Order: sequence, then C-alpha cells, then structure tokens
Amino acid sequence: MRTMMRTMMRTTTRRNTTLPSVSPPPTTPRSPCFSAAQVLEQISSSVDQEDYCESEEEDVSEDEDGEEYNPERDADDYDGDSASRSCSSSEEEGERDTAANGKIKWSSVAIRRHGPVVTPGPTAYAASRALDIESTFRLFVTPAIEKIIVDMTNLQGVRKYGDGWRPMDSTDLRAYVGLLILAGVYRSRGEAAASLWDAESGRTVFRATMPLKVFHKYSRLLRFDDRQSRPARLATDRLAAIREVWNLWEERQPALYNPGPDVMVDEQLVPFRGRCPFRQYIPSKPAKYGIKSWVACDVKSSYAWKMQVYTGKAAGGGPEKNQGTRVVLDLTEGLPAGHNVTCDNFFTSYELGQRLLERNLTMVGTVRKNKAELPPALLDTLHAEPDVSDRRDRKPALILDYNCNKGGVDNLDKVVGTYSCRRMTARWPLVIFHNILDASSYNAFVIWREIKPDWMPGKRNKRRVFLEQLGKALVKPLIQRRHRLPRTQAASALVKVLQSATAEARPPAREQAAGPVSAAAPPPVASKRCQLCPPKDAKTHTACCRCKKYICKGSSHAYCHTCAHWAFSQDGTG
Repeated sequence: MRTMMRTMMRTTTRRNTTLPSVSPPPTTPRSPCFSAAQVLEQISSSVDQEDYCESEEEDVSEDEDGEEYNPERDADDYDGDSASRSCSSSEEEGERDTAANGKIKWSSVAIRRHGPVVTPGPTAYAASRALDIESTFRLFVTPAIEKIIVDMTNLQGVRKYGDGWRPMDSTDLRAYVGLLILAGVYRSRGEAAASLWDAESGRTVFRATMPLKVFHKYSRLLRFDDRQSRPARLATDRLAAIREVWNLWEERQPALYNPGPDVMVDEQLVPFRGRCPFRQYIPSKPAKYGIKSWVACDVKSSYAWKMQVYTGKAAGGGPEKNQGTRVVLDLTEGLPAGHNVTCDNFFTSYELGQRLLERNLTMVGTVRKNKAELPPALLDTLHAEPDVSDRRDRKPALILDYNCNKGGVDNLDKVVGTYSCRRMTARWPLVIFHNILDASSYNAFVIWREIKPDWMPGKRNKRRVFLEQLGKALVKPLIQRRHRLPRTQAASALVKVLQSATAEARPPAREQAAGPVSAAAPPPVASKRCQLCPPKDAKTHTACCRCKKYICKGSSHAYCHTCAHWAFSQDGTG
C-alpha cells in the first residue's frame, strides 16, 4: 500500500538558494508553545481529503444558488493538507539546511508578501459594454464565434439536405442557445427534449420559440469547422473540430476580468462516455469518464480566468515531462505581478516556484515527502517556532492559508453543474461547446453581479434569475419574427403577446422613412378545417375576406380586384 506524506514548507528563492519561511498571515495570531514535532504530528495524522469533490447530482436549493464561495468554511472542512509557499527573496538569512540532492539550500526567513497592483473585478472594457444581461453574455460568445458556427452549420446543412435546407442565421443560433440555457434553469438536463415540448407537461416558451424537429435538426447539424478539411488539421491538433471557436472564446476570459490576489489552478472533468481520442478516466471524480481541462480561476468569485483542454499525449511520443509546471506556467501567462497561485501536489515543484518568482508571483501547494529537493532533516528541524492558530483545533497557519484557497475550481464545478445546459450527445465537440456556454453564463453572472451590486439586493437565487432572464432574452427575437403560430393555445398566446408588443413599440418615423406605405400583410392565422367542404380533414390557412369562414382551394374561386367587384355586384352584395 502506497503511503504519501505531505510536508509543510514555505520557501524563499534566490538565483541559487531557496529559503523556507514561517511568517504568519497578518490576521493569524502566533502561538510559539508548539514544537516542530507537534506540528508535523498534526499534519501526518490528519486525513487527506485533497481529491474530495462534490457529487454532480447534488441538489442545490434556490436559496443557495446565489451564495458566494466561502473559503473560511473550506478551511474548517479540509484539515489534512500541508502546503508550500514560494516567495520573493529576502535580504535576511536564517539557519540553513541542504536538500537531499545537495543542490538546494534552505533557510527560515520571514518574507513579506506584496499584493497585486491591479484592482480585482471586471475590466473597464467589460464594464463599459455590459449594458444588460444579454450584452454581458455576448461579451464571451462574440459575433465572430457566432459567424463561424452559423457558416459551418449551414455548410453541413446544405451537404445533408441540399436545397431543402433552410439557412440558419444568428437569431436562430441565439434562440437555440437560449433554449439550452432555459433547459438548464428548469433542471431538465436529463429530461427528454420531447417532454419539454409536450403540449400538457412541457414549457410554453419551448413551443413558442421553434418546433421540436427544428431543435433536433440544429443539434444534429451544429458544426464548428469544415468537416472535409478536418483530417489535415487533425494530424497536428486533436482539438481541430472546435479549435477556432475555442481559441476565440478562451482569449476573451482574461480580457474581461481581473482576478483577486489568490488564483487556483486545478483540473476539471466534463462528463462524457462517447468516443473521443483524448477522453480521460479519473476514478476520484464523480463522472469518472470525460474530457479533462486545466482551469485557472479566481478563488473568491470562481471566475474561470483561463482554461486549457487536455488532448492527451503527443502523437508518437511518450508521457510529457514536467507537465504540472508547464500547465501552471501556461495558465498564469499574463497574470499581473503580486498574485498568489494555489495548486496541489501534482503541480508543486521547486522548478515551478523558481519560474513563478521570475514573474513576481508566489505559490502555495502541497508537496510529497519523497521529493529530492527537500532537506533530509526537514521533519525534525523545520519551524522551531511554528505559526499555529489560536483555534480549538490548533491548525498551523500555513495549512489554513492553503485550505482557504484550494476550493476555487471545485466550487466552479459545483455552481456550473447546478444549472448546466449539457444535453445527451455522442459528439465530443458539442460537449465542449456546452461547457463553453456553462462557463460563459457563469462568468457573465460574476461580471453582472459586480457591475450591478444593487441588482436584486438580499436575494439568494440571483444566478437562477439571471440565467432565466438571459435565456428569455436570447429566444425573444426569434419568437417575434415567427410567421406561423404554434398549435397549442398557451404557446400561441405567448407569440401574439410578444409580436403585438413589438408592433406597438415600433416608431412611426421609421415607417415613414421606409417609403410609400404598402398594403399591410395579414396577420398569421392558425390552420383550420374548411367550413364549406363535407366532413373531411381538409385544413387551410385561407379565410373569406367578408364572412371570415375558412375555405380550401376546392371551395373557393380566385378573382382580381375588378372581377371581384363584379362578382359581388351580381350576388347583390356590391
């Protein structure tokens, strides 16, 4: 049975030396009555819960979905992790010890940490363009992304149906996305689409937006690249099926939000059991099988600042060396100086600490006992006067610091999974697209909440209301331009209300500027049976202009304006 010990250390590094420091956080009282052996005994005897994560099917009430992540609560829950911090070098030097590899020297020195120089929160660009909920969401799903999806979907539709394909436009795409978001709001992720469109038990907004057949057709044909040119790109990129959309979306995340002083780097697993060349199996995750992504998120708000899809080993190559270091350096590229990066023992290493120090960034993370860069006598001599909190459990301050920051990505998975728009599919590019929508809607909610702090004050279901308003705003333009009414009375009434409100809000000056007023088109009418034919199923949309009876072609005659006046006169009606 493999055992794993974790060692608590705080390191300071220079060009050729590394110094472990034990300075406490400003708000944590010191208690010098504990020896190093007593502190390490607490660490080694604690239960390791680092891979703990919330169940995906956890039921979150509406009263809790607006609650922010509380790191202090996690500090109470996780009590078995020891951490390492790498900080900037100091002019002072304390007692030194040499690591097992004989190359690194350690010294205990108190290091003062400098905070970030940028103000956390939405950037000025995001604040100036987030005018309403829909515009905030479209900061992430941009018109450039919509154009790629619309063009590639239409290309696939023409190849599949030929001249019978009705071209999709951006309004259709936004309505489709809006229905996905609304399905997540109503907790219908595992519900069949047919039940959402059901006349009795379904939701009115689904039937009012588009027919079920159209929704299924979009789900089957939605594409993010040209399928015929994909094989050439797959030779060098396994994410070629959605790479262009992913790159455009991924570069938007850091441009819209400045993270707080603490950033968490961890892995995320999107559930998927279909065929995918880079599908991962992680038994410690609730879903176990899925597509893995590396995520860097703000600890306080769980804003997804950067993401990177893991596409597996390189073609024809062996396992990647120093993968954890490479991932953290990629995800923290562009992070302003003064931030702290928290990660687990998969990422933590002396080399990573040195590389982050070159960017003026610090690191907190767990580390294994068998690392060659640790001094042999560390367990006996480190922290002669350890920093221990005055809490009842007497946890070391460094463990509390790590536990306060370690749950950022786990909380992101929890809040995204609560109202996820994921639908059952066998196509992995669609799974990644659903994850893009989930992360975008949550990031948009974070920005909107911080820009509008007075929005729904005192309410705890803000995120659910935000998503519901977002979904309805996306489907509204398509409902307003429908030419045929749905068959159900409730859905038909919803379409009439939105279309009449649009007609009343239309300014008369715009109609005058359009030119001569032409004959108004008759409003759309429902299909009904012909009232003149013998009893049979002859349905028609045509009604008599005088008596308003529904008549089919077999029971009616076509007249021009002149002849119609003559016919009415012959019958004595003119």
